[in-house]
Amino acid sequence: MSEQGFKDYKLGEEIYRSLDSLGYQQPTEVQSRVIPIALERKDLTVKSHTGSGKTAAYGIPICEMMEWEENRPQALILTPTRELADQVKQDIMNIGKYKRIKATAVYGKQPFYKQKVQLQHRNHVIVGTPGRLIDHIEKQTIDLEQIKFLVIDEADEMLKMGFIEHVEKIIRELPQDRMTMLFSATLPKDVENLCHKYMNHPLDIEVKTEARTTSQIEHAIYSVKDENKLGLLRDVTILENPDSCMIFCRTQIRVEVVHKELSKHGYPCGRIHGGMEQDDRTKVMNAFKQGEFRYLIATDVAARGIDIENISLVLNYDFPQENESYVHRTGRTGRAGNSGTAISFATPTEEKFVANVERYTGFEIPKRNNPSKEAVARNLPAFEAKIMKRRTAKKDRSPRSNQEVLKLYFNGGKKKKIRAVDFVGTIAKIDGVSADDIGIITIEDTASYVDILNGKGRLVLDKMKDTTIKGKLLKVHEANRK
Repeated sequence: MSEQGFKDYKLGEEIYRSLDSLGYQQPTEVQSRVIPIALERKDLTVKSHTGSGKTAAYGIPICEMMEWEENRPQALILTPTRELADQVKQDIMNIGKYKRIKATAVYGKQPFYKQKVQLQHRNHVIVGTPGRLIDHIEKQTIDLEQIKFLVIDEADEMLKMGFIEHVEKIIRELPQDRMTMLFSATLPKDVENLCHKYMNHPLDIEVKTEARTTSQIEHAIYSVKDENKLGLLRDVTILENPDSCMIFCRTQIRVEVVHKELSKHGYPCGRIHGGMEQDDRTKVMNAFKQGEFRYLIATDVAARGIDIENISLVLNYDFPQENESYVHRTGRTGRAGNSGTAISFATPTEEKFVANVERYTGFEIPKRNNPSKEAVARNLPAFEAKIMKRRTAKKDRSPRSNQEVLKLYFNGGKKKKIRAVDFVGTIAKIDGVSADDIGIITIEDTASYVDILNGKGRLVLDKMKDTTIKGKLLKVHEANRK
């Protein structure tokens, strides 16, 4: 960890305010190495494990360098999964909150027309999966002509999912005069070729995985036959009695089987996999983040893009067949300096995958004997007491001021030639209100939405009922009012 703090970087006051509200105290290693170089607008390739803080490593400089007055998108961030796209979008908007940075996420299994409308609004940053971005490019529903910053996040996962050709196609649509940052847990040959082909003398940064993998996470493995896994799962969770646990399965069917078994035994649990509708996946993920249930059973689709504090146990019900998946799955615990436990089940046919992971990580995963009946019986009362205990909501990592935001609706927009700057100029003149109290502004054809921060919403709502914008008196009310 660097001795430098965020105050040592050349950032604007709005970014410092948002970092403070997010509880960012000290840069992680990847942040301390990336941010100063990124602020110089130099191309970068960054080899860094999951959970290292890389989203903020590129999100902070991008938000700092963003020109709020520019109506067209200035940054494009490519992600392999929908979950990660949503997570990155939220992180960007949190970091850029006081600068009023607007980000939108586009990905598959969401209505195309809805995204088309969103892309017509002012957006500073677009986050998306390659397949859906290609759809928008081909249908000419996305504006990439002013893109100055490109981020390729989790490039190795893009390669694994077959997106690398899509990524190249997207890059060819972008202005050549841009800054590019590529992040990857590993750098396979195809990813390296991508760097050399489309980046301008990139600086290479590598943040080592080994120290974190061995020191902050306790790893263990149980040998078990497949038909005995459900029984072992019950015994191990009783022994570990985690506050928050993720259980990874190889297939959607396995997720359903495990979820049904744990639910039958009274576990507070949810599930997530690629066969579910995106809205349902998002609801489950948000509920888990808020601590509404203790156990989340998931396929690898959920291993990326989850930023949840204090997951105490990750359990590989099915041992991952790829080395990177082991690192990404187990990286859900032991985040941000906390300790955690990663337990894996391995059948005899999976021993070769275990050996591959051990070579890859550089250490042997300690083997454990199956829990004794006595140990399980001894721990059962404490386990059942925790199961019955009412869950308390987890700390929300979004800015504290989010609790004090009021979104206002105005019945005028582009057709009345109203711009975001008109709202800022008018609202900031209200006594007791400044530009710092104005958040995201969205201008549509016949309506506009303005976030008012810091508990000033009621004051602004009251005053704007009698205040004109560009000589027009607009109707105004809370945006969520029916």
